[in-house]
Amino acid sequence: MKGAVRRFRGLPLRSRLALLVTVAVAVAVAAAAVVCWFVVRNVLVSSLDDALSENRVPDSWVRTMIDDSGQCRRTIVGQKEAPNLLKQTVQVVDQTGNSCVVLGEQTITLERQDTEVALRESPHAFHNATASNGAEYRVFTYPLDGTPYAVSAARPLSEVDDTLNNLALVLTVVAGIGVIGAGAAGLWVARTGLRPVDRLTEAVEHVARTEDLNLRIPVDGDDEIARLSESFNSMTASLASSRDLQQQLIADAGHELRTPLTSLRTNIELLARSEDTGRAIPPDDRRALLASVKAQMTELASLIGDLQELSRPDAGQGGAKVQVVALHDIVETALERARLRGPELTFTADLAPWYVRAEPAALERAVVNILDNAVKFGPPGSAVEVALKGGELTVRDHGPGIPAEELPHVFDRFWRSPTARSLPGSGLGLSIVARTVRQSGGEVALASAEGGGTVASVRLPGAATPPPETPETPLEAPAGTSPG
Repeated sequence: MKGAVRRFRGLPLRSRLALLVTVAVAVAVAAAAVVCWFVVRNVLVSSLDDALSENRVPDSWVRTMIDDSGQCRRTIVGQKEAPNLLKQTVQVVDQTGNSCVVLGEQTITLERQDTEVALRESPHAFHNATASNGAEYRVFTYPLDGTPYAVSAARPLSEVDDTLNNLALVLTVVAGIGVIGAGAAGLWVARTGLRPVDRLTEAVEHVARTEDLNLRIPVDGDDEIARLSESFNSMTASLASSRDLQQQLIADAGHELRTPLTSLRTNIELLARSEDTGRAIPPDDRRALLASVKAQMTELASLIGDLQELSRPDAGQGGAKVQVVALHDIVETALERARLRGPELTFTADLAPWYVRAEPAALERAVVNILDNAVKFGPPGSAVEVALKGGELTVRDHGPGIPAEELPHVFDRFWRSPTARSLPGSGLGLSIVARTVRQSGGEVALASAEGGGTVASVRLPGAATPPPETPETPLEAPAGTSPG
């Protein structure tokens, strides 16, 4: 059995569908044929019973065939006075179970129910019996009025069996034709129904062979195959977009790495040439050169760190564990680092408690990047205003601001404003901010502030009080707050 199942599963899908359809139709046709055969048999037997009961030999004639001692005088077969046109056999049955034939050539085997009719224990009886020649007969036994006898009239069941045999032959032929037709129809339906799957298979094989992610499958209708085709098209479109983004990231990263690497190579070559030629570089120039090398290495390390952050898997897919964190504490920690980086700036903070679900390290890095942006563009002596109210964090600087035409690009990777190309940075800081905030279910935006400068706003869903449950428990903002 298991071997048959394995062989069946090893067949192509269209062959399995055609075979299943054929088997299902064969079972249905066989069941219908069997039911039809039994129904017709019952009808024919019932008709034969009606004929036996309605066409009885006259009782007066039967009584003339019995002498005073209860013995049959003779057997009449085909005589003019009682022609046996229906090939029936008529017997007289007494109350002791003996019988004699009064019409017909065959003797019919008696049953107990025939004697019961003679004893008047039963009004009549129908049953099948075997004749002396081995043939099957249908027997109808009824009492002979005015005598202690019963009459058994029997007709051969060949009248029914011949019709049933012809019917069985017809049903077999029709069922065979039906099964063959069902198999052909099942194979045609399987081929027609699986043609879109064949196209999908060819498309997948083409993509695997050529890595051409621009291939699209035509979608017809809205059935399961159409939805599968739509899903495949969406998958290839997503893969193509992801590959384009990867290629763009590699190209941008290569472009950004080329500048500090070129500068490093130049400075190191100057140092090496000084050592090779024996001509010392003036101390001030040497210190400036080493400071430049250190700055370039710091820039490279920052760029590589940002690239690693952007290439890290999303939360829940290999990233750090998400937990409930106090956003106000993270902002306070980031402010301490920002004060060290911008000692000439004045920082003001108005932080209300707010708890969110996020990755602590990633969220702190995002807040630090926002504050670093404000430190970078804030003129000396200006103020950086930080506020956290109702789940919205705002950081406002008093720098030159961002032109309106540049605002749509501020979160793009490696994008840097033309006015900020001379400032340090990789162009990835705000991209990291946008990614982290989106993973935490929030929103981030940059806009020009009234009176000059830029205001960055981050809205994260959360609550003003920590939840009593475990850190994995989702947070819901209370009424009256703006969770974003």
